[in-house]
Amino acid sequence: MVGRAFVDHYYHLFDNERASLPSLYQPTSMLTFEGQKIVGVDDISSKLNQLSFDQCRHVVSTIDSQPSAFTGGVVVFVSGSLQLPGEEHHLRFSQMFHLIPTPQGNFFVQNDIFRLNYG
Repeated sequence: MVGRAFVDHYYHLFDNERASLPSLYQPTSMLTFEGQKIVGVDDISSKLNQLSFDQCRHVVSTIDSQPSAFTGGVVVFVSGSLQLPGEEHHLRFSQMFHLIPTPQGNFFVQNDIFRLNYG
């Protein structure tokens, strides 16, 4: 349930309000984007907001979640496709999130790994 709710929220922000995504990360958060390792809210925010496309639409195919060893944490694995304006073909992607609970009862992204699936 947490995994589905988070994924819906994350991709809604990514597709419609990308500048709001940094609120989901913390100073210790890590993103690996197509093999590039990025650490911290500011650098993650810069990466996500400087992508070569301004608009996109994520279409989620599958969501798998497991509890993590961190108390209350959740690992979420997503597969789907990314539609870019003017592009006929969707780009297949996979993304993994490690969500950690906050004292306020929310979750933040500790680890985020994104990879396009070619082939």
